[in-house]
Amino acid sequence: MQLKKSGKNKFAGYEYFELGDFLPAIQDICGQVGVCGAINFTPELATLTIYDIEKAGDKIEFSCPMSSAQLKGCHDVQNMGAVITYLRRYLWTNAFEIVEHDALDAVMGKDEPAKKPEPKIEPVAPKEKPKTIAGQKGEWQIVAPAVPEGDVSNWLQLIKTSAHTLLDLCADEEDVMAIFKKNKVLFDTVKAEDAIFFKEMMAKFTEVKNSFKE
Repeated sequence: MQLKKSGKNKFAGYEYFELGDFLPAIQDICGQVGVCGAINFTPELATLTIYDIEKAGDKIEFSCPMSSAQLKGCHDVQNMGAVITYLRRYLWTNAFEIVEHDALDAVMGKDEPAKKPEPKIEPVAPKEKPKTIAGQKGEWQIVAPAVPEGDVSNWLQLIKTSAHTLLDLCADEEDVMAIFKKNKVLFDTVKAEDAIFFKEMMAKFTEVKNSFKE
């Protein structure tokens, strides 16, 4: 199907898929093949469950950690709605392998000065492990669960999703820098867990920041 993107970021100058662009097509396909999708949210997790309506008990799940955001000029309910809408779009595109244009490839490696290897600093283990990790309080703050033990891939994706949600709302370069400075503790943690993932995530910051110079 030749899906068309109706979402537009007027500040950064790019287009993206909104739910209405692809969800009707997905529902038609689900009806044809006999499956049904349902999304459930808990304080910790967002889950899309796709059921086989002809075989009771047959299902497949796609999950993503929940997050929160402090969006400019929005109250708590609007912040929650923005996160839910973004995660619904993310879960459906992930489940059905809907591919968006990867704007990161065009900016990877550009405007990045050569960096010397940094010595790894071992953090001092706290007496009691915190339940959450958060940026500075106020506008643009990101609050997320503490880094889990073992597989951290879902946690890394949560921070990336939260950061990209805020970047979509930036009006100028100052907003981009504010997001980075406010949540530096989270981004430093991402870098310590996976340096390659961190570099790819920071490319989005470079892309949005440069868009305001054009």
